[in-house]
Amino acid sequence: MTKTAATKTERKKPRIQEQYEKNVLPELMKEFNYKNVMQVPKLEKIVLNMGLGEAIGMPNLIQISVEEMTQIAGQKAVATRSRKSIANFKLRIGLPIGATVTLRRERMWEFFDRLVNVAIPRVRDFRGLNAKSFDGRGNYTMGLKEQVIFTEINYDRVQKVKGMNITIATTAPTDDEGRALLRKLGMPFRN
Repeated sequence: MTKTAATKTERKKPRIQEQYEKNVLPELMKEFNYKNVMQVPKLEKIVLNMGLGEAIGMPNLIQISVEEMTQIAGQKAVATRSRKSIANFKLRIGLPIGATVTLRRERMWEFFDRLVNVAIPRVRDFRGLNAKSFDGRGNYTMGLKEQVIFTEINYDRVQKVKGMNITIATTAPTDDEGRALLRKLGMPFRN
């Protein structure tokens, strides 16, 4: 066995992924009467996106945001660029106006665990997430007003508090199945 093959077999699954396989999967099979394990919805990817329209006047804001998003996600974020020119906003094609990162597999599960168990409880005056923010195909999008709820961000070094959107893409065909999946994984929805 080669060294890379040995490290892949020794790698431990993230805690929330094990919880999904042991508890959530059988519960969803029973609740929705699935005949096959492959029908059960699962997390596909998580996309973090930060739009920075004010970056037109402050060019170093993009670099700082990409670094912060990289710290939050644990994976290199990339700057997004404008596709259109809009004269009223002083926007030209190709100007950097945001940052994004897409998480899959182990990093996705680890980020979801940190989001649900560490970051969301740190939101001030938190009363639960809106359970209606699904897109009709089982995918959930939520907005955060500040990036400092993540413990990876050093609050003293933050120059500007920025919000971000987090999209959780699932394999669920309907919103009800996606909602049941996320609720069983610990997403704190409002009743």
